[in-house]
Amino acid sequence: MRCSALPKDLIAAQCAWEQTYRSLADPANRQRTTALRRRLLELSGRVWWHPYWEQAGTQQRAALRLSVRELESRT
Repeated sequence: MRCSALPKDLIAAQCAWEQTYRSLADPANRQRTTALRRRLLELSGRVWWHPYWEQAGTQQRAALRLSVRELESRT
């Protein structure tokens, strides 16, 4: 699935989720874990309950993650 078929706000939320997840795993951020966990929960809800999923299937969830990883690898 091409990135253009996915809503831009959904892609942005998934990108932010990936970045927050990596920050949480980084030992340098030990004092920020509570804030990062809260942010991760907020983003998880935003991605999971996005209106796009009412029409899309399970395979599109995997396509979203793959598209975001492709975008990140380009930068």
